[in-house]
Amino acid sequence: MKLFVGLPALLIPFSLAVGGELRGTGDLGVVVERAEGSVQIVDTSHRTRIGRITGLGDLSHATAVFSRDERYAYLFGRDGALTKLDLLAGSIAKRVEQAHNSVGGAISQDGRLLATSNYTPGGVRVFSAETLERVADIPAEYGNGQLSKVVGLVDAPGQRFVFSLFEAGEIWVADLHDPKAPKVQKFKAGKEPYDALISPDGRYYIAGLFGEEGLALLDLWNLDAGVKRILPAYAKTDEKLPVFKMPHLEGRALVGDYWFLPAVGHHEMLVVDRRSWEVVKRIPLEGQPVFVIARPDDRQIWVNFALPDNDKLHVIDTQTLTVVKRLTPGKAVLHMEFTPKGEEIWVSARDDDRLVVYDTETFEEKARLPADKPSGIFLTARAHRLGL
Repeated sequence: MKLFVGLPALLIPFSLAVGGELRGTGDLGVVVERAEGSVQIVDTSHRTRIGRITGLGDLSHATAVFSRDERYAYLFGRDGALTKLDLLAGSIAKRVEQAHNSVGGAISQDGRLLATSNYTPGGVRVFSAETLERVADIPAEYGNGQLSKVVGLVDAPGQRFVFSLFEAGEIWVADLHDPKAPKVQKFKAGKEPYDALISPDGRYYIAGLFGEEGLALLDLWNLDAGVKRILPAYAKTDEKLPVFKMPHLEGRALVGDYWFLPAVGHHEMLVVDRRSWEVVKRIPLEGQPVFVIARPDDRQIWVNFALPDNDKLHVIDTQTLTVVKRLTPGKAVLHMEFTPKGEEIWVSARDDDRLVVYDTETFEEKARLPADKPSGIFLTARAHRLGL
């Protein structure tokens, strides 16, 4: 493992002050520019770009989490690098090459630990958020000493991380009260869990299954009950379409008594009762949904799509359960992120090299900002939410 401290970063110079005063971080965020291995630092109050950090490696599947004070972003690269970015200095604070193939990470409930979700070598590694020193290693061993790819890693209450093992077909819950001696509980989940989400209250962990119908549900309040299979046959009578991109379950939407979940291989959204886990409605869509994201006040659900419909966005009204607006922000819409209280949404259009900002009440386009093949948009408000 290589550790780099205080690396110089190439960036567009920007001022940390507004009108000569020190600034806060609550309206900042990072936008991944996947082709160039860079991120933009953006200011959502003024809808501006205030910096750019380069030299971040392979960001073809990159995610970010934030420190509790919102000053630092922790970037998880596909090449296994973990980078601590100082949003106020506009620079790389520290960087660790911790694996060879990684698909994301999470930050602990107390903000002191980072966990990485690794394909190669398969497992989870845990680091100090302050120093990026490794404090624990949880190999995803199964069978005859084989290592499984790890997916669906989230933080959970009780200083825990929860994640799924793709080849092993298991869900693991790791208690990190003692970071140097994690306590791991293992549960059979089903064939090939490929992604997962955790409910906003931190109670339910739901993993999608690539190898069979349905979803795997683990109640973190009642672990002794084990994994329950839900929605095992919601579409058995329907003809499945080719799946061009598996939906991202971490783009969760739990509103009141209903889950809003993308239907794999279908042009529809499932509305699922949170108590009975039965489908109560299917909302027709113009494509296969990927991200399903609720506005902070829960009045709207915003949805993007896989090819060939990935230039579209749909907005669903959660009271009428109907599509109330269709938008076309640009080619290859990869991600959306609401401002902290939801009055605006930022959208990345990768193949048009731009970010588009919409007013979520009027659907008016408020701004367009250039970006180099943008994908993930991560705003600092995530620092105070579970599972993001």
